[in-house]
Amino acid sequence: MKRNMSNVDRIARVVLAAVFAYLYFGGIVTGALGIVLVVLGAVFLLTSVIAFCPLYVPFKINTNK
Repeated sequence: MKRNMSNVDRIARVVLAAVFAYLYFGGIVTGALGIVLVVLGAVFLLTSVIAFCPLYVPFKINTNK
């Protein structure tokens, strides 16, 4: 896997993952939407750690300069 995410993109995803976790674990968003947010936050966190987003590949997006 070739890196296709810049550091700014990675930081934004980590911040969003933290916000999603806060919303769910703080009891602000519950139910099915809360579960979706937690899963999406986990995906954001994972893609940030490995600096590769599989959805960028078919659209030929590369934020890494």
